[in-house]
Order: sequence, then structure tokens, then C-alpha cells
Amino acid sequence: MRHQARRIRRGFSELAVVALCAAIPAAAQAQSQTAQSQTPEQNRAMAQATPQSTITLDTLVIGATKTEEKAIDSLAGVSVVGEQQLQQLMPARPSDIFFGMPSVWFQDRGDSPESSINIRGLQDFGRVAVLIDGARQNFQRSGHNASGTFFLEPELLAGLEIVRGPVANIYGSGAIGGVASFRTKDVDDILRPGERWGSQNHVMGMSNTAQILGSTFFGARINPNLDVFAGGTYRDRSNFKDGDGDIVPNTAYDVTTGIAKVTARPWDGHEVKLTGITYDSGYQTGQQAQAQESVYATNVINNIASARWKYFRPEDHLLNFDANVYFTNTRQDQTKVANGTLTSLGNPISGYVGDKRSFSIETVGFDVNNTSRFDFGPFRNALTLGGDGFRDTVDNSDPTGNGAVLTPNGERTVSGAFAQLRTNYSSWLEVIGAVRYDSYELQSATDSSSGDHVSPKITVGITPFQGFTVYGTHAQGYRAPAVTETLVSGAHPPFAAGFPDLFTFVPNPELKPEIGTTKEVGVNLKYDNILTAGDAFRGKINYFQNDVSDYIELVTFGPPITACPPGAPVFLCSLGIIPLIVVNTYSLAQYQNIGDARIKGTEFDLNYDAVSWFVGVSGQRIRGTDETSGQPLITVQPDQVATTFGVRLYDRKLTAAIRWAAVASKSADQIPDRDHDGIPDFLPTASYNLVNFYLGYTPNDMVTASFGIENLLNEYYIPYLAGTPNTTAGNGFVFPGPGITYKAGLQVRFGAM
Repeated sequence: MRHQARRIRRGFSELAVVALCAAIPAAAQAQSQTAQSQTPEQNRAMAQATPQSTITLDTLVIGATKTEEKAIDSLAGVSVVGEQQLQQLMPARPSDIFFGMPSVWFQDRGDSPESSINIRGLQDFGRVAVLIDGARQNFQRSGHNASGTFFLEPELLAGLEIVRGPVANIYGSGAIGGVASFRTKDVDDILRPGERWGSQNHVMGMSNTAQILGSTFFGARINPNLDVFAGGTYRDRSNFKDGDGDIVPNTAYDVTTGIAKVTARPWDGHEVKLTGITYDSGYQTGQQAQAQESVYATNVINNIASARWKYFRPEDHLLNFDANVYFTNTRQDQTKVANGTLTSLGNPISGYVGDKRSFSIETVGFDVNNTSRFDFGPFRNALTLGGDGFRDTVDNSDPTGNGAVLTPNGERTVSGAFAQLRTNYSSWLEVIGAVRYDSYELQSATDSSSGDHVSPKITVGITPFQGFTVYGTHAQGYRAPAVTETLVSGAHPPFAAGFPDLFTFVPNPELKPEIGTTKEVGVNLKYDNILTAGDAFRGKINYFQNDVSDYIELVTFGPPITACPPGAPVFLCSLGIIPLIVVNTYSLAQYQNIGDARIKGTEFDLNYDAVSWFVGVSGQRIRGTDETSGQPLITVQPDQVATTFGVRLYDRKLTAAIRWAAVASKSADQIPDRDHDGIPDFLPTASYNLVNFYLGYTPNDMVTASFGIENLLNEYYIPYLAGTPNTTAGNGFVFPGPGITYKAGLQVRFGAM
């Protein structure tokens, strides 16, 4: 009944797609410089005294140090996206938000709405810390996808912040790749100064073949000390077509979300915020014909609850604290609806049609820190002390298959404490020194492991003349192994009926944690009034090298697996009359510390805003190598350059922009062949160009109309890692990206005093 209802809704949505909307209000150019860690009220206050270009290029962030600063002044690879840019992008899934952002990639399957973020070539098992309103997202399920995903509806977002590399180790254990911190909407994103209550309503339609989105949010300032906020979204998408006009199977899904927040200010300077978010999605995942996969009807529910207590008073230099406790539960329930074409009868490992299985992880955690500010002679200091921790409880069930074996149950407890001293001398010197202590404990019914580590960080920034800052960083990060990496055990399903298991996973309770050591040199460029009054140029250029010791990879070994050819009499094979064929070149697989890995690269993000027009260019070149074997690392993204050009007309009420991302190929020599069978572990991908167009009209602060065209050239393209791994038995399957897609939407806001 649920799937029938979805089909009815999708049929209705196809009739409801309308050409309404298009807006890129202010700052299409800032692929990584337009975000909001400050509230909209702060932005509006800035707007009254600052030219438009400065607003869009100078937003406040806290990700790298947990102390407030402008993004351009941060001595780290920081990128931000704000509410205005979210409106122009009209994203259908989180990966759409990061168009052109340097060193950020996604390994997403087209037949699932889940997302896996990759920063500087690192992903999976918590190498990138993903936070939604401060709550960690640690879901993981072994399969033909990334080993670490999250579920998030972009319509809920008001902004996000990306920190690249382990420089933000004050955010907690594991983030040797970086931090992705998402902020959801709140009262100040709906109401203007002086308004007591109001609402924001948004409707959007998409072609290819059809998608409809509706959302409504309500906010009220009950009194100066109490705010309430609530809302919800609904999104329904049909199967999309690729650039060749072919339907990509099982790419349809629907998502329903709800959000509620209560903010109280019980005493002067104190703020207590309670947040609840629920996410509910239904879809079918698996590619029966192309990849010989089983197909599962899937329902995912992700619930987040958090309580945050913040204190800040400008005159109080001793206390400025932020304490957050949170709970995240992600549950994925699946029912098998079809076997793969080569395993049409099913088997005891992958199960049979009608079998049910579930994957669940519960994360409970906290994060508390305080910053004290003091002067010591000519030195201005900010001392931040804090601690954090979380516990993952994995509870999976697969009574008739081995899903709960390949994603084993268990508990992982991770905790740590840190101290950071940030010192400024005059206007030309900044020094940030930090140290973090981490510990972890991992337990299951049969095995356990534990460990601890001290990670230092030092950053020195020098501004020899105004507008030019050069900095250098040496920082460490520590990642404890996940439950699956340590305890996974069991047979991989055979690739065809009558054949032996493809290979068997072996546990490794002796697995060591990873330690990432980054060396980074960067330049921040910040100039105003260059060609005309009110214009602004902002640029970040950096080079990094991340050396990861005890790097963990899935290693294959053991004797080959052989079998009698399909249809051949078994007794003739046993007599050697008919030779056996090699089913797989290895029989065992285990997560191991393969030695050291080195990832190095260059990033740049340059933006110029002349108020009436703007231009930007960003990109990266990254290379990663297993220093022990000399093979490339599998998760390093291809090179990319992205450009943006736009204009603002009619008193900046009408904005038009075009974006172009040129993505390089990923050839076989850039992809590892870890089992030495002559086949790269993932399919190579060709280079491609994505051109997107945006047009927006904002006649006043109550109405925003938006229109966009994605993949304007209708190019057939395959993002690297978008698919299943290669195997000896059969090559992996790839998911092409959507072909040309038209988007239109209308957002209407109401507010009352």
C-alpha cells in the first residue's frame, strides 16, 4: 500500500510541475564563501552599513577554532554556504549544495537518497565528521556503497560550514579528513527584526521526469525570552533520465521531514535551545539487471534530538561557553522484493524475496567548551578548553541473510578533551596552539579493543601588509577504527546460483587507529575598493600534505576461488576433463593497517564582487598514494575547476548567473588494483562539463521567485565512485548523473509585528 501510494503521489507530482521560480539572491559567485554561521539579524545589521559585495564575501565562521572570525580570516581551508546560496541552488540532495566547492566530493548512489561526503580524498567510517545542529551522524552499512552515510533534507538547512583537514581536531575524534557542519533553520531565518510571528512557504517543481517539493515553517517570538519554531517538508521524485535520455532505474524516492525548536533565555546572556528533527524516506534500492543486485523496498527514519546551553556577555571575558548534548537514531528497514538476475533463486547469504532485515545505529553524545579572553602585554589571547564524547550502539537484524554479520553489532565509545590558545599580536601576527587527548573503547559479544593518543596542532599566520596573510599549519588527527572495520565476519554472496561464495570477510580485533598528520601552507587575500567603490576581492589558496599512518583499507588475499563452468557436468570437472574457471582471484578480505598513506594537493577559491556583477573560480588537484604498495588511493576525487559569472539588475532585485564545472577524467592508472587481477577496483570515468544556469527575482523581502537549468548541455556523465566496485566475476555498475533538468520555485514569507 505504501508503494502504491507513492506511485499515486508521483503521478500527481508529474501533473503539478510548474515553471515558477528562480532566484539567486546575492552571491551566486561564492561557491565556498557565502555562508551564515551568524544569525540573519546580524547579517541585516551588517547590510545597513556595508556594501553588498562585502556581505556576501565576509561571513562569520567558528569551525576551525570554535572562536568567531570571518571566513577569509580563518587560517585554514574553510568553505561556507549560506541561506541565499541554498535558495539559488534549489538542491534536491546534499551533494547539489557543493557544486564547485574545492576538495569536496560525494560517493552517492542514484538509487538511494543517502549521502557520503569526501573531503581531500578521505571518507568513510568517520574520517569526515558530519554534524547536524551539532549532532553526529555515524550511520554505516556494508554493501555496494560508501561505508559511512547520512540522511538530510536540504530544504531544512539555513547554512553549512566545511573545514578541510584535521585542523579542527577540537571538534572531536576521527575527523582526519575534515568537518561538515550543517545548521538547520530557526526563528531568525524566518522573522525580520521587530516581527513577532511569521511563516515561510516554498513550493518547487522539477522536470526529469518529475519532482515536487513543498515546505512550510512557522516562527514566533512569544516574548524577548522565548522563541518557538516548527515546520515540515515533503519531497517526491520520480526516476530520472540520464544525458542519453535513458531512465535510471530505482532513482525515485519520497522524503517527509519535521522540525521543532524552542529557545529560552532564562537569564541575561544565557540561551537554552531544544531541537527535534525527524526524517522519513521511502525508496527502492538495488540494480537487478545491470549489477546483478538484489532489490530492496527501503524505509529510513532518522531522528535527532539535542539540547544546547550557550552563555555570552561582551563584558564577561572569563566565561563564554557552549554545551550541547544530543541523540541520533538512524534505522533502515528493508524488504527484499527481487533477486539479482544471476541469483534469481536467492540464497542463504543474500536471502530470499520477502525476507526482511534492518540496520540501526544509536549515537548519544556531548560537546562542551569555554573560551576565556585576556591580554598579556601587547598580546591578545583566547583560551578555549573543552571536552566531548559519543557512544555508538549498532543493532542490526537479518534473520535469513548475513546483513547483520557483514555489518556487525557492537558498541564504540569515543571521548576526548582539548586545550587551545589563540594569540594575536598587533595586526600582523596570529598563533594558534592546541593539544587534544583522545581515547576509545570498542566492544562486541566476542572481541574488544581500545586505545588513546595525544594530537598537537600549531598554526602561525603573518600579515606583512594589509590584505595579504600567509599561514602555515602542522596538525594531527586521530581516528578510532569502527565496529565494522574491526569485527566484520562472514561470506559475501555468490555472483551466480550454484557458485561458491565470492569471498569471506575476516575480523581484525588487532586493528590500530589511524593518525593523520597534515602540513599546510596557505594564503588569504582580502582587498576592497579595487576597481570601483564598494567592490571586493577574496581569495584562498593553499597547499597541503596529509600523511596518514596505520591507514586502514580493505585488503584481499588468500587462494583463488574456482568452480565448474556454468552448465558443465560437475563430475567432468572433478575428473579434470573440463578445466575449472576462476570465480574470484582471492578468497578472503579483511580491514588491515596497510601502512602509511600520503595525500597532497592544491586548492584555490577566488571571488570578485563589483555589486552589479560578480565572478569566481575555484578548484583542486589532489593525489593520494599507498606508500607501502605504491598504488593510488581509491577515494581521491578527480581534478576540478569551477567558474561562476553573474549580474545583478534592477536595484539588485534580479540576479542571473551561470556556473561551469570542468571535471577531469579518472583513468585506470589513477585507481588501485589491490587484488592484482588487472581490473581497477572502481570503473574509470571520463572527463565531463556541467553547466548550470540560474535566474532569480526578489521584488521585496517577502517573495523570491527562482528558475534554474541544471546540466544545460544535457551531457551524459558519470561521477567518480558513483556505482559499485569492480569484481573479477563481473564489472561494477555505475550511476550516470541526471540529464538536463529544469527547476522552478516560489518562496513566500509572511511576518507580523
